[in-house]
Amino acid sequence: ITFLGGLLLIGCKEKSTPLASKQLFADTPVSVPIVAGFVDEASGIADSWVNPGFLWVEQDSGNPPELTLIGYDGKFRKKIPVWGALNRDWEDMALARGPLAGVRYIYLADVGDNNLQYENYYIYRFPEPEVSVDTVFSWDKITFRYPDGSHNAEAVFVDDVSRDIFIITKNDAKARLFKLSYPQRLDAPNMASLVGELEFGQAVSAAMSPDSREVIVKTYSSLYHWNPQNGETIESTFKRLPKLLSYKSEIQGEAVCFKRDNTGIFTLSERPFQVSNIELNFYKRN
Repeated sequence: ITFLGGLLLIGCKEKSTPLASKQLFADTPVSVPIVAGFVDEASGIADSWVNPGFLWVEQDSGNPPELTLIGYDGKFRKKIPVWGALNRDWEDMALARGPLAGVRYIYLADVGDNNLQYENYYIYRFPEPEVSVDTVFSWDKITFRYPDGSHNAEAVFVDDVSRDIFIITKNDAKARLFKLSYPQRLDAPNMASLVGELEFGQAVSAAMSPDSREVIVKTYSSLYHWNPQNGETIESTFKRLPKLLSYKSEIQGEAVCFKRDNTGIFTLSERPFQVSNIELNFYKRN
């Protein structure tokens, strides 16, 4: 959202600090087309664990509160409504551990706030559904606030080891990193903790690898990569310079995730301005 305004900021905010270079993934992705009409406003993706070969996609404000399942081939499989939830402005998603051992949870982040008008923000959490499920009826609603007022955020990831939730703001000159420590309470708003900042703004998506040893933050023009060291906290990790990955420009790319077997990463764009050639991109690990 607010892509055109964001473009004006990218040049000065993303490139302010020299970045180490390492070709961890392919320079050129394998791309497959996405048929118009099913996921035109993708703002978050996650590779399914219980439905191998498929990706979950969520869409942002103006769309129903539902998940869309697409194949690695880009073909539409089905939509699953999240009954009773509100899609005020869903902006990212994650698949990670949660309250029950051995269960993978979907985290839907209702954290967008272009006009900086909200006090509370929300994350819906529920066990990942199988493809046979037609509706998600039960979920946890994690409500949170920022300690310094309203923020617009579009990048969220979950530490699969600690189960802490991290939110990265979009519109700050240096994106701010906030944390919701596990266990997140469900009976009252959680207060997010400011735990760091990045050397760039315009973060639109984030993802942690299945082995919890890599984090990627996406902007409209770049993919930034960190390697948490053994025993290192996310807060400490983000104090180090990231590596800049190769990235094929997308018209309005707002989604990134790792493949579940950790052999690469996917990116997906929204389809603005009646554009027809949206693709699902896969960067294979070198």
